[in-house]
Amino acid sequence: MFGPAVAFVFGLLIGSFLNVCIYRIPRDLSVVFPRSFCPECGGSVHGYDNIPVLSYLLLRGRCRFCGKGIGIRYPLVEITTAVLMAVVVSRYSWSAIALKWAIFECVLVVLFWTDLEERILPSEFTLGGAVVGLVFSWFLPLPADLLGLLLPQISPRWLSVLDASVGAGFFAAVFWVLGALWSRMAGREALGQGDVKLLLMLGTFLGFERELPALTIGAVAGSLAGGLYLLITRKGARAFELPLGSFLCLGAAVTPFLR
Repeated sequence: MFGPAVAFVFGLLIGSFLNVCIYRIPRDLSVVFPRSFCPECGGSVHGYDNIPVLSYLLLRGRCRFCGKGIGIRYPLVEITTAVLMAVVVSRYSWSAIALKWAIFECVLVVLFWTDLEERILPSEFTLGGAVVGLVFSWFLPLPADLLGLLLPQISPRWLSVLDASVGAGFFAAVFWVLGALWSRMAGREALGQGDVKLLLMLGTFLGFERELPALTIGAVAGSLAGGLYLLITRKGARAFELPLGSFLCLGAAVTPFLR
């Protein structure tokens, strides 16, 4: 239990930084400078007011300077990241594969919230993440069982890279075609380019075989949540833009722990 506990603490600190990324990257702001500040009044946040979760509780969710409310997203991101880091270490111990999934989960946390709040999936995390996932596929071979049966003569490393590439390209292409057809029929954009880039990233990390259940979970969750929202609000489907990327991230986040 010591390892997951340490990972939990580190996850709180990482989550604090991810909050910075979630707010600043969609606004084209540096994640390094300036120091943390209140989005409402611009006041600099002191170190003692920047302790993950604790500072939020002590300040009762309000800025020390202007008294404006601090979004609940901040502690949620910190706690979620901490839990994910603890689960990764509990499942994979302190290993290279744990590092891979820890990075993956952090990328998903950022993309989940940027899409939910701003309907943006930053290329720094989608395309950048796709490159990182492809590199990991070489050093930490994916369990490409299906491709292994079809191409038994290929070495595990190259088979892994091929599996990552096929997973990325196949599902991205399928969703792009379906999105284009639906957009033509609906008369409005049904699938953004950010979603396609997200699918590329998911493929390089998960591979073909693991990406399918991730997309299934995400699609089902998104459909249920969207339907429930429309039922409660009584809005028309045309007036609601489903943050599909957020739900795909949700499905992908649980996939590394399914087996």
